This record gives sequence, structure tokens and C-alpha cells, in this order.
Amino acid sequence: MAFCSGCGTKLDENTRYCPTCGQPAGAPGGPAGTQPGAEEADVRENKALAILAYILFLIPLLAAPKDSKFARYHTNQGLVLFLGALALGIVMGILNAIFAALTFWGTGFFGIILGLINVLWLAPLALAIIGIINAANGAMKPLPVIGTIQLLH
Repeated sequence: MAFCSGCGTKLDENTRYCPTCGQPAGAPGGPAGTQPGAEEADVRENKALAILAYILFLIPLLAAPKDSKFARYHTNQGLVLFLGALALGIVMGILNAIFAALTFWGTGFFGIILGLINVLWLAPLALAIIGIINAANGAMKPLPVIGTIQLLH
């Protein structure tokens, strides 16, 4: 079984075009915003570490082989997601404190805004689920919004 060089999707041997991105099978490079796929053996051996990268990035960071393109790619995505969620948590903590004080001293309008701000916690969860699905499918697709940030090389 081969992988699309454009988006990393698994391809059957008789597939002429990738069903995900439409790139001809065996073509070098890929569309903008995608990563070339990893070797099939690399995907098979490091899939569990790639999935784990979105739950706890530190274990794959330390345990993944340095030559594993697949595990390193998903570990980078997990690290960026963790740092983004951490920054979001700090910003939301500050905003929660401000709007909670305004709600206490003001009207319920600020409570509504506070509730809407708290919905932002769903964004890192959604990105983690997308990353886990990509890793489980053997794909190296960048996550929306944060997928182009490269911290690990």
C-alpha cells in the first residue's frame, strides 16, 4: 500500500489519483499546506506514538525515533496544540476574572459574554480530535489554524 505524496492519504496500488486531494499517485510534492507522506513502515511502527502526541506530547517527544518523519510531524503538531491551549487558558483566565467582576458589579450581559468566552475551550479539543484521526489514518495533514507552525525539526 502506498501513500499520497501530497496529503499522506493511504492509496491502493491501482489508484491513479488521490481521492482526498486529487493529486496523481506517485507525483512529487503536494498542494500548498500539506506535507509529503511518510514511509508505510514508519507509519505502521509509530502510529501509536503519533496518536499519543495529541494527548500527551511529551512521551512521543522523548520516545519517538529521531528518524521517524511521521512521529516527529505529529509530535510537533501536539506540542503546538499544547502551547496554544496553554496560551488560550491564560488569556481565558484573565478574561474570566475581568468579566466575572463586571458581572458581579454590573448586569447579566457580562455573564453572557463570559459564557461565550468559555466555549473557546472546545477549539483545542476539536483540533486534538482532528489530529488523532489524521494520525490514526496514517495521514500527515496540518491542523487548521496552527498546522503550519514548526517547532521541532
